[in-house]
Amino acid sequence: MIELTAYCGLYCGDCLRYKSKAADLARDLQNELRRVKFDKYAEVKGAFVEEFKHYTEYHEVLNAIVKLKCDTHCRAGGDGCLQPCEIKSCIQTKKLKGCWECGEFEGCNKFEFFKLFHGDTAKENLRKIKKYGLDGWVEHRGKFYPWL
Repeated sequence: MIELTAYCGLYCGDCLRYKSKAADLARDLQNELRRVKFDKYAEVKGAFVEEFKHYTEYHEVLNAIVKLKCDTHCRAGGDGCLQPCEIKSCIQTKKLKGCWECGEFEGCNKFEFFKLFHGDTAKENLRKIKKYGLDGWVEHRGKFYPWL
């Protein structure tokens, strides 16, 4: 359990970026579209089908999905946040296993940057880790994303 428990209390196994099929499928689709030169087809077809005029933007979205792929969870050095993680560096500096060992996590403002994606789940999970321990908290975890 600890392996996929991020320092912040989120569970990496629930992250759509961690070992997601979406990134691989987007990459495979990109490869197939390149193979058949679909950009040329969309250029011509755009004269008749309005949506094909947006093929370039569609391809940019596919590129963004491919870049989301994460094969390495937080504890193994991954970059689940797609940016340097203040929480991770704080925990490593304090030489703790995670925020659940820190007496200041309840009022910590380092969680604000991912609140849009995770709401209060990280702090709720930290409380559950304290209550159930690292071996028993996962079955009580909150939703990784509020929309699920």
